Amino acid sequence: QVQLVESGGGLVQPGGSLRLSCAASGSIFRINAMGWYRQAPGKERDLVATMTTGGTTTYADSVKGRFTISRDYAKNTLYLKMNSLKPEDTAVYYCNLDYVSAPSLVNLGVWGQGTLVTVSS
Repeated sequence: QVQLVESGGGLVQPGGSLRLSCAASGSIFRINAMGWYRQAPGKERDLVATMTTGGTTTYADSVKGRFTISRDYAKNTLYLKMNSLKPEDTAVYYCNLDYVSAPSLVNLGVWGQGTLVTVSS
């Protein structure tokens, strides 16, 4: 069983910063990629940023230059540093893990429980 535990959400004023964390634990043979997605009220879940194990990153156009995805490989922890936050960044942020399970070596995916980010004055 693989679990993702997210933290770091909260209320922040426009222009402020937050850092989200996502710690993966369980029977993981190999991580293929990890990423952050977000879902605003009444909208679909959208990609924010992803990172492959090789270090390739992808960002949504709306967050380029403001958000930075990073990973601590030793701790299997993913981070999202969010700067210059805007009210339209308000959403529940979800962590996603694409991995190969141990010992079955099956490719699987798992979502975190989500953490709420509210940008408001």
